[in-house]
Amino acid sequence: MGFQNVAILNTKKDRANYIHHLINDIKALDLLIEKDLIEDEVLRIGAEQEFCLVNEDFLPVNKSLEVLKTLNDHHFTTEIGSHNLELNLEPYKLENNCFSKLQNQLETLMNKAKIEASKHGIKIVLTGILPSLSVNNVDEGNMTNVERYAVLNDAIKQSRRKSFDIHIKGVDELNLLHDSVMLEGCNTSFQMHLQLPVKDFVDNYNWAQAIAGPVLSACTNSPILFGKELWSETRIALFTQSVDTRANSYLLNEKQSRVSFGNSWQTGSISDIFKDNISRFRSFLTTDFIKDSVEMIHNKEMPRLRALQLHNGTVYPWNRVCYGVLDGKPNLRIENRYIPSGPTTVDEIANMVFWVGLMLGKPKAYKNIHTKWDFKDVKTNFFNAARYGMATQFYWNGAYVSSHELLINELIPLAYKGLSHCGITQKDAEYYLKIIINRVQGNNGSEWMVRNYRELLKSYKRYEAMQVLTASIYKKQEQGYPVSVWGPINASDFNYRKVVKHIMSSDIFSVEKKDSIDLVLNMMKWKNIHHMPVINHERALVGLISWTDVENYLNQSELKHNSVSKLMRTDIITIDQYDTIETAKTLMDTHKIGSLPVLKNNKLIGLVTKNDFDS
Repeated sequence: MGFQNVAILNTKKDRANYIHHLINDIKALDLLIEKDLIEDEVLRIGAEQEFCLVNEDFLPVNKSLEVLKTLNDHHFTTEIGSHNLELNLEPYKLENNCFSKLQNQLETLMNKAKIEASKHGIKIVLTGILPSLSVNNVDEGNMTNVERYAVLNDAIKQSRRKSFDIHIKGVDELNLLHDSVMLEGCNTSFQMHLQLPVKDFVDNYNWAQAIAGPVLSACTNSPILFGKELWSETRIALFTQSVDTRANSYLLNEKQSRVSFGNSWQTGSISDIFKDNISRFRSFLTTDFIKDSVEMIHNKEMPRLRALQLHNGTVYPWNRVCYGVLDGKPNLRIENRYIPSGPTTVDEIANMVFWVGLMLGKPKAYKNIHTKWDFKDVKTNFFNAARYGMATQFYWNGAYVSSHELLINELIPLAYKGLSHCGITQKDAEYYLKIIINRVQGNNGSEWMVRNYRELLKSYKRYEAMQVLTASIYKKQEQGYPVSVWGPINASDFNYRKVVKHIMSSDIFSVEKKDSIDLVLNMMKWKNIHHMPVINHERALVGLISWTDVENYLNQSELKHNSVSKLMRTDIITIDQYDTIETAKTLMDTHKIGSLPVLKNNKLIGLVTKNDFDS
């Protein structure tokens, strides 16, 4: 949503005025197509690069507005999360070495961002979901202080009238009740744009849908969220749920999420795609409208279709049709939104080369694909790719085929042909597609991340493993080699400030006041633990029992049935998860205690014992 001045549609007058301009924009689009005013003779590529800001400890840092001010460059803009920024690249004609030029522009501007960010003690990381993110980083207090994000958040919350219930199940499982759209700020992507002619635009859009699953499988880079291993491309599940305007009571009806792969093939005209979105999704934002779009066309002016673009900016299909005006000429393009940021800039451009080549290399056998394939097979392919990455088995052209076989034997050769057909130099085509081949035959971003994260968890607690993983991504990105050649992590290369969260145990056993001492005794013996927190039904800490407290009961069977409330201590020394380890040691030595409960908002989230200092 690129509009700077937006407001929630509240009054009847505002709503009527907005709908008038929205419908008028559809009429204007039809008129532009009818009069052949849409640019057809030129194909163009463009991209948007989203990226994360981290501090010296490789944790997200909320300084996007400060960095943006220092940058003072119109190519950069904000994102909803204040630890993110976005870079908008200039478009290039699709010809010759345009992809090399695009990479050069991308790296030049990213290097500028790195230099200016470093003045604030900030590093830049490219990744679909930052591994070191925690739930603390995605509440409303971390939203970028720009009015349009607050308006969007309020509008979606107003539409739902209840919290966001996030549930993603992979190897691990995430269940989270969240009160804002800020979870969308976990996602960073490399959004790719391809301008196409009006002729066969809808058929080309359907082809973009058909290839989405296989393309995504080679490009996944977001397997970890809040320390949990979920989907190969977790962004797909997270974004779908994080801006869902539907309340849970509607999930079983025919309403569609604003973030969607769609439910059917597109048919009819280009404007029918926009009409379908307008019919499905109610407008909840407005902006200032000055000119009538239809009148502008009659006056030989090219309209921006502001009402239509505003509505389109609040609907998020993974392949989105976009209208724009460049150098006074209207154009239509497909925006690919499902590719994650990173792992390196060269990986991202290779992703784009593969996608664009495949779009333009569509063979005649796949023309009018909507009459030959079942859309549900294509949709299944997409979500399977998001879950399993390169391990996906696709249903393609009437048969099951592995991701590896489909990409190497059919799709990459098609991409070569498409690039050659539109005049891309052989050097560029071979260089970038070789990166995709090496990735398919080696590992992509999510595969590298999962293997190394699992290895780190053998030696580190989850929070520290997340931090080391982020630091490793940063280091390898700076070296510039594609992810297919990234080796294992050497954790000893990194230094950062040690805090309680690094060493605390979060998988802790606890009891309630009404439980019997007999139960506590046995739990402590079974699990070989020496400290047992006592919590209430809201997980608030109300007491603590140590082995010293209970061992006197071992031989007094008549007392074992007493409740925990008779034994627990209530004068408890606690600590915050972000306090230093030195602070924890000092507290334990000063008070001569063997454990420190870790609290967040008075709720128990972890426990530190003397043994943890040696781990």
